[in-house]
Amino acid sequence: MTLDAVLSRIDSDLPHATERLMELLRIPSISTDPAFAGHCQTAADWLVADLQSIGVDVEKRDTPGHPMVVGHVAGDGPHLLFYGHYDVQPVDPLDLWDRDPFDPQVEDTPAGKVIRGRGSSDDKGQLMTFVEACRAWKAEHGTLPCRITFFFEGEEESGSPSLVPFMQENAAELKSDLALICDTGLFESRVPAIVTMLRGLLGEEITITAPDKDLHSGMYGGVSMNPIRVLTRILASLHDDQGRVTVPGFYDGVPELPDDIRSQWQGLAFDHARFLSDVGLSEPAGEKDRTPIEMIWSRPTCDVNGIWGGYTGAGFKTVLPSQAHAKVSFRLVGDQDPHTIRDNFRQMVTDALPSDCTVDFTGHGAGRASVTETTDPVFEAARRALTDEWNIPAAYIGCGGSIPIAGHFQNILGTTPMLIGFGRDDDQIHSPNEKYNMESFHKGIRSWARILDALT
Repeated sequence: MTLDAVLSRIDSDLPHATERLMELLRIPSISTDPAFAGHCQTAADWLVADLQSIGVDVEKRDTPGHPMVVGHVAGDGPHLLFYGHYDVQPVDPLDLWDRDPFDPQVEDTPAGKVIRGRGSSDDKGQLMTFVEACRAWKAEHGTLPCRITFFFEGEEESGSPSLVPFMQENAAELKSDLALICDTGLFESRVPAIVTMLRGLLGEEITITAPDKDLHSGMYGGVSMNPIRVLTRILASLHDDQGRVTVPGFYDGVPELPDDIRSQWQGLAFDHARFLSDVGLSEPAGEKDRTPIEMIWSRPTCDVNGIWGGYTGAGFKTVLPSQAHAKVSFRLVGDQDPHTIRDNFRQMVTDALPSDCTVDFTGHGAGRASVTETTDPVFEAARRALTDEWNIPAAYIGCGGSIPIAGHFQNILGTTPMLIGFGRDDDQIHSPNEKYNMESFHKGIRSWARILDALT
């Protein structure tokens, strides 16, 4: 049987697959730091050579930033595109790592063997699960099962500044029937999942100015307007007593959860008490009429991410500051328009200012939510394939975070994204001692082989 032979090949080749991943992990491809630009080139070159070894027509494409890697395999049937990123987060603070982050090793832990190193889970380990599935398929059958495009970028961890222009310029080449993205994880670290909802993101920075210089509070306290007082009053007004966001028009375009999805989510038996207790909390703090899992996956949010002003150093200084600052972010769902919300938020803040205050705004990105309909039979085929591999019913889930590439596939290429990943909640991505469970790597490879079989 075709699939059985591929799965057996994956099992027998796992040590070599692991060593190939180790080679890629040893390359410090930190995209945010110009000092590592050469290493990003090296990582792209490594991927080009590795894909060439399995017969992919592939090349490194220059951009104003770090290069893209684009490869093609001809074939019959559906055209699948697989996306991943080879860049990684910085490793600071280095002293919190138990080992050199770019000297990866397989370690024994109470939860089983893990691959320890920067990028092991985000996203090199996940990226290589698909490549290794293709390698095993090619080794057994001499060809891959369908037409496949490989699309790897090197700037995901630095905001992907080159991504949209590159996709727009190469849309005809990149357009496919389905875009596979492996940058997500298992639900509660055990249930295989297909992410169908991703929240959008809007960022705003506010600076409120009152006096034209810092003032002595003994001389001016009480009589002069304090911008921190103004700012905190405005921030406190962003939510009502029921946890709803008060920005005008904020809930325009927010859909209600379909009954079938709500029922499936309830069946996951999400333990919100444990979820909160893991971070020292006990009570859900959002919308009172929504379940915790709804709030994380399918409801919009408004959060203050930073606030500062006046004297914050050691000791005490009785100053009335000239300025107060805050960073506010909005996670968006459904058809919420980030640009309309930005305009309404800025107007709300401006309208709340006393006459002696002015405000300046700085935008920090504005991206829509991404919602994937699961009515296409390929989604149920992939879900069955995941269920067969993990022996646990796979689920359609939401994701509280934002993965802009999914929306770009929809909006720029008109291609449906399918997000499947094998990361775990404790992988410590972006943090010291990042890891990827060996089971996730092994079963991730096998999962993609099953999915390729199911889709072709």
